[in-house]
Amino acid sequence: MKQKNIALLGSTGSIGTQTLDAVRVLNETNHPCKIVGLAAYKNVDLIERQILDFGVKFAAMEDAAAAAELQKRLAGKDVTVFYGKDGVLDICRLSEADTVVNALSGCSGLVPTIEAVKAGKDIALANKESLVAGGAFVKELQHKHGVEIKTIDSEHSAIMQCLQGESPSNVAKIHLTASGGPFRTFSAEQLETATAQYALKHPTWNMGAKITIDSATLMNKGLEVIEAMWLFDIPLEKIEVVVHPQSIVHSMVEFTDGAVMAQLGAPDMRVPILYALTHPNRAANNFTKLNMYSLNGLTFEKPNRDLFPCLSLAEEAAKRGGNLPAVLNAANEAAVSLFLSNKIAFTQIPRLIESAMSAYDNMNEHCFSIETVLHYSDWAMEYINGVV
Repeated sequence: MKQKNIALLGSTGSIGTQTLDAVRVLNETNHPCKIVGLAAYKNVDLIERQILDFGVKFAAMEDAAAAAELQKRLAGKDVTVFYGKDGVLDICRLSEADTVVNALSGCSGLVPTIEAVKAGKDIALANKESLVAGGAFVKELQHKHGVEIKTIDSEHSAIMQCLQGESPSNVAKIHLTASGGPFRTFSAEQLETATAQYALKHPTWNMGAKITIDSATLMNKGLEVIEAMWLFDIPLEKIEVVVHPQSIVHSMVEFTDGAVMAQLGAPDMRVPILYALTHPNRAANNFTKLNMYSLNGLTFEKPNRDLFPCLSLAEEAAKRGGNLPAVLNAANEAAVSLFLSNKIAFTQIPRLIESAMSAYDNMNEHCFSIETVLHYSDWAMEYINGVV
């Protein structure tokens, strides 16, 4: 089997470290992989260990001081260290890489995705914001350069698996599952005093801080709705969000004849990572497997849009398109950061996002290009930080 040469962006985050776990498995199961480049923000201790463990020759740290420290520690070793946002892009463009795993968090992932596609790299995408904010441009470039984009999200991986061998014309609906997060059973009064510490205790998944808060607000599911539209070329009205607290059914596809196909599995992000890197093949592993006899029941319910309005805000942005999804995405990122810093209440997150969307509407400047997507992403972050 041909070796896959991977450049991994966001290597020190939750998805990044689980990707490296998956690569270890692949190398043990006749699916040879080589990590040729790593990029991270500023966790020098962890990326240094990763570089040495995997024999990596190229690395980038977005933080300049962290890059200088890493270069100092690796003095005398055959490792090239880049720095800054341009350094991350250098990792995307490595001639040694054929695949870029984008596990960056938030808006910062968009430009690296675009540059990797331009460089002719296949993409394993965990950074959903790339398609939320810049889906039109990413898809256009994908077709132009003939690269593949495989999703790492468990829900989109499930949809991709359910669609194998099926005609798109036979799809009646996609049922996108959501765990409901830690506040699913909370009252409106309880949500007013919900803390970041509690919000980070996701009931079923091990994820980074930002995506865990997005799961609690249901914004993560809203972003995934937009991502699914681009990944599977399916209209918004054919995507339905269903809350499934057990996180066993990762998503379902309903066909025109009434048949529903579901993909089930234990809640382990390493499984969709493996599938993205081996598709259309599969890799055996020793991860925890689903024990059907241990399941006490699978339940499904409608999302509470009154208590968790972020889902509806995302769908509104999807309907209207243009720069609005980028505004939604960046405003959410800024609001989540404020919540994690204990500067705003949990319930202020959707209020601030809605305020940014309204402010954008009042600007009457809605031309659409990659430049405006980046501009309004920056504008939305500045707006949120300016009104708090």
